[in-house]
Formats: sequence, structure tokens, C-alpha cells
Amino acid sequence: MRGGFAVIGEMIRKEFYQIRQDRRMLFVSVMGPFVQVILLGYAATTDIKNSTLVVCDLDRTEESREFIRGFTNTAYFIGRYAVEAPGAVDPIIEDGRASIGLVIPSGFARKGLAGETAQVQVILDGTDANTANILLGYAGQIVASYSQRVTAQYLPLMRAARIGRILPEPRIWFNPDLLSSYYMVPGVVALVLMLITMMLTSLGIVKEKEIGTLEQLMVTPIRPYQLIIGKLIPFAVIGFIDVVIVLAIARFWFEVPLVGSLPLLFALSGLFILTTLGLGLFISTIARSQQQAMLISQFFFFIPFVFLSGFAFPVANMPRIIQCATYVIPLRYFLEIVRGVFLKGAGLAELWGQALALLGIGILILSLSVMRFHKTME
Repeated sequence: MRGGFAVIGEMIRKEFYQIRQDRRMLFVSVMGPFVQVILLGYAATTDIKNSTLVVCDLDRTEESREFIRGFTNTAYFIGRYAVEAPGAVDPIIEDGRASIGLVIPSGFARKGLAGETAQVQVILDGTDANTANILLGYAGQIVASYSQRVTAQYLPLMRAARIGRILPEPRIWFNPDLLSSYYMVPGVVALVLMLITMMLTSLGIVKEKEIGTLEQLMVTPIRPYQLIIGKLIPFAVIGFIDVVIVLAIARFWFEVPLVGSLPLLFALSGLFILTTLGLGLFISTIARSQQQAMLISQFFFFIPFVFLSGFAFPVANMPRIIQCATYVIPLRYFLEIVRGVFLKGAGLAELWGQALALLGIGILILSLSVMRFHKTME
């Protein structure tokens, strides 16, 4: 037994020596997560800011100018164009010089003070439906806020003052400012962790196939389980180092609040690393070169996992048959864990189902990969 541990220890030492000698792998292991989290953290966002606004103010009153300032005083819109006629708004939108147009009719202030409905036209480019919906939501919030201010200020003067009103009082939990970075950055953490650990494991083992050292190890007295453990443990250690890196970036660079338990997040990250190491080992039994390993990782695992895990699109909006397929994707459960711990302060009592699913999938994937790897060695 002691001899077996000694062999595993030597294998681990050999793997760390190879990683240290391979400058490219060392760079990918340490700097890769840092660069990817920074880039994806800024790119993966649904917030839209500094959209160009074209305004046609036919009322030309202090009230209409205050209404326009409600748009331009935010980070969402920049008032760059002002036109005299409504027909001049359309060409600016069509040419892409502005993302949104605002047409304020004459009599806007008079109708508002009289308690009448004052319609304002909002023109959007619907080519990108997602962007148009987001901008329309911003505009709706600004209009509603202005309407409430006018109602409160001129309530005694309004003929409709005696009519009862129902005003919503929203209470937003976990993300009061509705910042998309709070939701997306923890997802990027999970994404980068999966990509780095899965690819490093597959590339590291396939590289030994290419240079012939794996065949040399097969003819030694080393047992298959010793070889597998000795190869996986260094990548597991690198995985936990990457966890520290990406969590630090999420917390201190992007300032995403970590409400829950950090030790719990580390422990459950270990379950996720178990699945990614198993996938990397499985890929290494299929690929014959590092290029093949990268292609298999990207096209058969990484890209499908991104689209089906709930990172980019809500699982609840997918067809039922696709929803069933997502239950075998470990990234889905880890995304729920990371976002739950970060934003909701969820504990094991709330996340035990996801943790159990990760443990079961990890054991299954790793067992199948070990069996296939053992068969390949024979």
C-alpha cells in the first residue's frame, strides 16, 4: 500500500514537472482564467448603455425639455440629434446613426397638467429584437418615473385628482439595481473553470500520446489506477487554483457580492471539477492529437453546454425535450450553485439537490472514462 502511494506521488511529481517545463500550458493554466474572466465578464452582459437618441420636440416647453432630460441624464441614452419634424427621425434610425427616436407632440405639457393622456412616440430599430426590447424597457421606466413626478407635483391642479390610482411598489431581491453583471459574471466563473480544467486534462494526456511517453509508462509495473490518479490530481490542484483566481476577479474586479459561504462554494466546486476531469480524461481516450482534443472539447462539449446549461438562455424557455436533455449537463447544476451562493446566500440545505446531481454525474463520467482509458492502455 505504501509502495502504491509512493508510485502515485512520483507520478504527481512528474506531472507537475512537465507542466512547469511546458510554458504554454503553464500560461494557459494561470493566465488563461484571468484573461477569459476579464474579457467575458465585460462582454457577457445584457446592459445597454450610451445608446444614441434622436429627439423631435414639437411642444417646446419646459415640461417637454424636462421629459427629455429624464432620458439624457441617465447612462442609457445620449441625446445627439434634434430634428424639427417627425419625418426626419426615420432616416436617422434607418441609417443606424441613432438607436431610438423620441417624438413629443404639441400640447404635451398642457395635457399633462390637465390630467389628460399625453402620448409620446418612441421609435426603435427592431432588427436586433433583444436590444430593442431592452431599450423599450428603459424608456418605459423613464416615462413612468416622469409621470409619477408630474402626478405628485401637480396633483391639486388635476381634474383627475379624485380618481383612485394604483401605483406599483416594486421590491427586487438579491439584485436591487438589476445589474446583469451580477448574474452573468458568476456564470462566466463556472464557464471558465469548465473550459480550463477539461481542456488541460485532455491536452496533457494526449500530448504524452504524441511524444510517446504514455506508451513507455504502459510497459512499466505502474498499475492503471496509479497512472490515472497520478495524472488527474495535478489537474485537480490547478483547477482549485483557477477557482481562487476567477472568484477573486468576480469579487474584487467586478464587485459581485458574495453573500453565501466561500468554503461551501469551494467544496461544491470540487464536485464540478470531478466532472470536468472525467470529461477531459474521456476526450483523451478519443483524440489522437492535441488539435483533435481541442476540437472535440469545443464542438461536442463546451458549445452545447453553454447553450443548454442556462448560461445564455433560460432553461424554462426551451422545448420540453431539450429541457430533459439539460439534466445530464453538469454545468447547469454548477451555474445554479454559483449564482445561488453569490447572490442569494444559498446554503447546502437549498443546494443539496444540485450537489447530489453533480456528485452522481461526476462519478458516472469519471468511472466510464477510467474504464475506457484502462481499455485503451490494454
